[in-house]
Amino acid sequence: MTRGDTDCLVNGHPATAVAVADRGLAYGDGVFETIAVVDGQPRLLPAHLRRLQRGCQRLGLTPWGLEEWQSDVDQIDLPRYGGLRLSVTRGVGGQGYAPPTSPRCTRITRILPAPRRPSEWWWDGIDVRWCDTRLAIQPALAGIKHLNRLEQVLARAEWQDPAIAEGLMRSTRGEVIEATSCNIIVDAGDRLLIPDTRECGVDGIMQQWLISRAQSSGIAVERAALNAEALMTSYGVMLTNSLIGLWSVRRIESSPLPRSGRAQWLQALIADHRIALMPGVMAQ
Repeated sequence: MTRGDTDCLVNGHPATAVAVADRGLAYGDGVFETIAVVDGQPRLLPAHLRRLQRGCQRLGLTPWGLEEWQSDVDQIDLPRYGGLRLSVTRGVGGQGYAPPTSPRCTRITRILPAPRRPSEWWWDGIDVRWCDTRLAIQPALAGIKHLNRLEQVLARAEWQDPAIAEGLMRSTRGEVIEATSCNIIVDAGDRLLIPDTRECGVDGIMQQWLISRAQSSGIAVERAALNAEALMTSYGVMLTNSLIGLWSVRRIESSPLPRSGRAQWLQALIADHRIALMPGVMAQ
């Protein structure tokens, strides 16, 4: 199938809107994935589709199959560099919060522009802050990327300073879970630590890809309950997501942090595999 000139599909057809009664709009009833497009190809697509399917199963949605998503990818006008967002909602139906017994899910495939960020954030590291907004503990939604991102919206609204790249979020119990749009990897010296997301937070695709490579290289990885002290006394803190790849955190508010000795190696892995929108990747 030849790719067309559309940048948004709804249920496989060019469109720019969904029904006003769609439950994704009304209640955030659905899941989504944001995928890096590099060299005109969606990167880590199988892993994203697996997480999308897990999210659908958790919410009791009928997941669209690989064939439908691949048809969308073949039809849509993928840029050389950018993002691809895949969303599934429960569609229209049901009285109030009660979901329909046989939902007709809505499938949305949309192109996103490549985000513009200072290149020095990759080379020199980033400044971050603590967010006051906390993540609610809800094991039923933990790990998946559901459409209700109000906690992240409120947290991101806490600062306007363009020099602050991200905000770190804790659970209502006080454990460090993630940033507003990134996952966390902590260098503990003899091992890498990632936050425990069994009660809240998102299981990151890029984070999982990186720790898998680290484990294959003999580096121990531990999922643990982290507090602020664990970050401040670490050998380095890194933030990851599918678009940026990896940033090192150089400062949390007024406190400087060391740069992990593993950060450059992990960035090089991402660049070699061309799976994120890093400056060095897009310059080629």
